[in-house]
Amino acid sequence: MLGRFTQMLLGSLFLPLLSLGLAGVSPAQQLPNEPTARERTLLAESYTSERLFLWQKRLNLQDWNIAVVMSRASELKPKTLGNIHWDLEKKTATIRVLDPADYKLPFKEMLQDMEFTVVHELIHLNFAPVVSEFPRSDANRREEEHSVNHIADALLKLDRNP
Repeated sequence: MLGRFTQMLLGSLFLPLLSLGLAGVSPAQQLPNEPTARERTLLAESYTSERLFLWQKRLNLQDWNIAVVMSRASELKPKTLGNIHWDLEKKTATIRVLDPADYKLPFKEMLQDMEFTVVHELIHLNFAPVVSEFPRSDANRREEEHSVNHIADALLKLDRNP
């Protein structure tokens, strides 16, 4: 899916260049190795939505209405890459993922990190009915984060290294 979207996006960028008389210039000279800031955001939105659909199914959360939203670092807690807010009764949730503009990683690694954030937050959602019944403290939040990180890491390793 990402490959088709990238080809479509790059194709839509290439056609206007032809009309400007740049047909004699090679594509490598026209487009940078890394996508532009706007392209990174569009590709990241598409990619995270695609991965949300896949992981939502794998984690048996299809009955939830979940959205992914790109968020600037200033909109997230310090030293975080995302978060999730849910409504158990309505079965709705919003996953906030760090916007590409605030990433310092190369594009491919950034997308993998965003997928980790989506999976991490979906695991929190799976635990939501259980953890909402208990009083929350800094200690049990740290333990939950530690466990969720390990589970997300294990699932992604299985997915990426079949």
